[in-house]
Amino acid sequence: MSIFRTFLYLLSCILLIACSEQKNQATASYEHAAKGAFASAISHDGTYSLISSIHHGVALWDNQQQVLKYQWFQQQDQDSLVHTVAISYDNSHAVTAEKTTFAVWDIATGANTGYYKIKTATIRDIAISNQGRSVLYGRSDNVVVYLNLETGRRIEFLGHQEKINVVDLAPNGRFALSGSNDYVAYFWDTRTGQVIHRFNHPNRVTHVTLDPQGRYAFTADSMAQARVWQLTTGDLVSKLAYIARQKIFTTARFNEQGTLLVTGSPNRLVDLWQLSDGEKIQSWHVTPREGSKPKSAVVLDVAFTDNGTALLTESSSGIAERFTIREQNEHN
Repeated sequence: MSIFRTFLYLLSCILLIACSEQKNQATASYEHAAKGAFASAISHDGTYSLISSIHHGVALWDNQQQVLKYQWFQQQDQDSLVHTVAISYDNSHAVTAEKTTFAVWDIATGANTGYYKIKTATIRDIAISNQGRSVLYGRSDNVVVYLNLETGRRIEFLGHQEKINVVDLAPNGRFALSGSNDYVAYFWDTRTGQVIHRFNHPNRVTHVTLDPQGRYAFTADSMAQARVWQLTTGDLVSKLAYIARQKIFTTARFNEQGTLLVTGSPNRLVDLWQLSDGEKIQSWHVTPREGSKPKSAVVLDVAFTDNGTALLTESSSGIAERFTIREQNEHN
């Protein structure tokens, strides 16, 4: 190959890389927490972001208008910060949790609808159902609690043998998914506490996500196994295909069509996966806060927006970012 042809080849490669990087850059960004965030939840449609930070308490942002809608201060445990937040699928209520207390909020009015204190162990993760009717929280003493806030009915799920890391709740509150250090994720009925499916892992389960449409579950462990399961049968749908010896997921979300899964990680990385075969389609990096050391950010949550053509992320940098998903024919 001549020097001239070699030069043209290298130039074309550089241009292709540059174009690829440009396509994967954020199309918009918004500062939601000046000094960074501890926890965040994005509503399923991207309308709201719920952010917990040290200086601003818990802030609910309207992502359509990009305005601060409410600022909530739990202040039940003076030695504890809000470390877990969630928004109901119908965008009606939010829940915020400290170590031993949680609070429920009405998104339409901003009013607090109840403070709750637990006397045993600490809260590790929490979820809330439509209309704020029920909450599900996992504790450090291996117990998952389902609480109907309207009737006071309470179920303690005792299937796990180690502390709970993550929980998720179906929008109607009927079904729960919980993951623990005991290497197991359970899909179970909140009416009876009976296990429907058991999903085994070779390491501690660090993330679980339910498809709101009731089709799939996603479970991932702390090392190198992330799987999508069919909820009606419990059968394996796909394994996420990656070569890293260790890959941790901090968030995951199914799209409305049930064809894609998006995940976030502690290393700024957002990945889009094909549900049917677990193949990665596209990746992005969220922006670290300027001057941060190390120069990184944890992806706290991600959601599909704009009819599934874009993504909205919230990260520990306190910055919300929008990314465009390439057309399917561009992935090939």
